[in-house]
Amino acid sequence: MAERVVNVPAHNDVVDLCARLVRFDTTNHGNGDSAGERDAAEFVAQVLSDAGVESTIYESAPGRANVIARLSGRDPSLPALLVQGHLDVVPAAAADWTVPPFSGEIRDGYLWGRGAVDMKDFCAMVLSAVRSMAASGRKPRRDVVLAFVADEEDRGDFGAHWLTAKHPDLFDGCAAAISESGGYTYHVPAADGRTVRLYPVATAERGTAHLRISATGRAGHASRRNDENAVLRLVGALHRLSEHRWPVRLTPTVTAFLERAGAALDVQIDLSDVDATLARLGPAAGLVESTVRNSTTPTVLDAGYKVNVIPSLASAQVDTRTLPGTEDDLLRELDTLLGPHVEREFLTRQPAVEAPVDSTWFSSMADALRSQDPAAVVVPYCMGGGTDAKAFSALGIDCYGFAPLWLPEGFPYRAMAHGVDERVPVEGLRFGAAVLDHFLSHC
Repeated sequence: MAERVVNVPAHNDVVDLCARLVRFDTTNHGNGDSAGERDAAEFVAQVLSDAGVESTIYESAPGRANVIARLSGRDPSLPALLVQGHLDVVPAAAADWTVPPFSGEIRDGYLWGRGAVDMKDFCAMVLSAVRSMAASGRKPRRDVVLAFVADEEDRGDFGAHWLTAKHPDLFDGCAAAISESGGYTYHVPAADGRTVRLYPVATAERGTAHLRISATGRAGHASRRNDENAVLRLVGALHRLSEHRWPVRLTPTVTAFLERAGAALDVQIDLSDVDATLARLGPAAGLVESTVRNSTTPTVLDAGYKVNVIPSLASAQVDTRTLPGTEDDLLRELDTLLGPHVEREFLTRQPAVEAPVDSTWFSSMADALRSQDPAAVVVPYCMGGGTDAKAFSALGIDCYGFAPLWLPEGFPYRAMAHGVDERVPVEGLRFGAAVLDHFLSHC
């Protein structure tokens, strides 16, 4: 059966909105070094104003701008919904790209540029849906808080975490939130030869614990025997860590993904043998294989200052990701693996996020996707990385990854975010705007 997208109204402005957002260089180099989001924020505020929506720009530091607006719903007795996306992007080396990364060029049915997928596409789709509703005199079913924030690509200190710490009242009444990353098409071959269109919606994401691992020892001359060499102690600890295979821990989200994706693909699911189940899932395993276990990945090394000197201190940084409810167990095992004379400290510590799978929110997202693709199979999944959901979930908000996007078969979507030649299908933008319009109108 030929794949097609149905009932997609002509949101002619969403592509232009996305292109114009991409053309703002909002590069975030990290550690406070940023081009800033102010110009993009002012553009967003103007688009909202043209649609009759009043907004406010909150600057956490010069140039680090966040836009907040609140739409009144038809039923103010319902809890509010937060729709949040970030305006900053990661750096792009222009020499590596086919097109200039901030050109917003449209070529071969795609809109190219840094942020086209992560995540100015979502910001444009939200703005398009708001404009469409305003143009037709419609209101969302419930109050909707819009947040276009800074600094997600670093630590959120100038964006979501700053807003929730300094202005939590802006999100009063919000029971749930949507943002990156979920609701996109994932074409998977089924056991019977069919191609199934899965749409994974994130109902969880692993926690982030960036650690510094430090080994101490006795300094000395490198030509002499030294059984207290800090470098060797660190290398030994990292070797034990890298060799350790963390056990399978099935969370409600991952369990639901395996069961529902398996049923849709006609694949036998054995929760007692997850590795064998992943092998049977084929390409769909890519959505879940990183979230059946915790992970500890060494990424940075720092030791020594002269080749003939044994240092007294050697350190490494380890990217640690924890599934909901597992952090304490991981840290106990981690301390055992590190061994004596090696200590750890947190550089960043943000808990895992998990929202209910079987909720009216999830059902409304599924309905909205099926309004544009009746063959959509909507499944929950857990994100392996982290988003601003960690900031907003601390306010008691159930956070979902729902940034709907239609993707053609074979499109390397998961390689686009932070990658070279980042691009998004023009048809996908129009599909996403229509899905969001439906969701905001009915959820």
